[in-house]
Amino acid sequence: MHDTLASLVERALAGNPRPLEFYLREHSHLPGPRVNIELANDVGHLLSASCLKSPDTVRALIHYFVNGDRRSVKSNSPAEFVIFCGVIVVGICATVQPLWREQTVEMLNHYACSPYWRVRDAVTLAYQHLLTADAQAIIPYLMRAAGAGNYLQQRAAVTAIAEPRLLYSAATLHDALVLQRIVLENLRQVPAIEREYEAFKILRRALGYTLSVVTAAAPEQGFALMRECASWRDDDICWILQENIKKRRLARFVEYTAIVNKMISS
Repeated sequence: MHDTLASLVERALAGNPRPLEFYLREHSHLPGPRVNIELANDVGHLLSASCLKSPDTVRALIHYFVNGDRRSVKSNSPAEFVIFCGVIVVGICATVQPLWREQTVEMLNHYACSPYWRVRDAVTLAYQHLLTADAQAIIPYLMRAAGAGNYLQQRAAVTAIAEPRLLYSAATLHDALVLQRIVLENLRQVPAIEREYEAFKILRRALGYTLSVVTAAAPEQGFALMRECASWRDDDICWILQENIKKRRLARFVEYTAIVNKMISS
């Protein structure tokens, strides 16, 4: 981690956040194909070291990142990266400040609905930091979002858990499968007119890969869920299944993918 970044974080905590913001913009890698996730994580870890002794100051800086003058923000821009950082920072800080978690989840639910796709991805990454710290404390929040959230909040729930390194225990893996099932069953009930909404399409695209991540970790249960979903004869769910069985992570399960493919093709 660069000494420059640590110095800028100290200045920001002392009441001068503009130099840090300029640094984040300059090193955002935006516009471009890949945002600087490493930098966002570094800022988060530096601030998490201060959020126990100076919680109000850290909270104010997070607020500055995510709620500044964003009228001129454009997608794939350095200004978007500042918001991206703020969302990730709050997730990292809440891993060491458990009292923040309820408020953090409310914030993540809000930014899960952002019009900027990278900010929505930051929500996923923030949740993954929280899951790494205490999966069983965070999964109930994801269950709530999956069951009662809007399409974009449901997307955040399924993408947050769809990370191989998180699927390390039987309990977490079971919960990951339950999350996928809840959202797939929700999707099955969506009326035709709402399936034209952009938020629905974003959720559908996310499910087009998340199910395969969980299935790769629990093939018996995952493919059983896929076969059940195929039996529903829902066009959008069949598309989701087709996208998942094409993923390289499932390539070794030839017999299972062939069965699912035959069901959705017949």
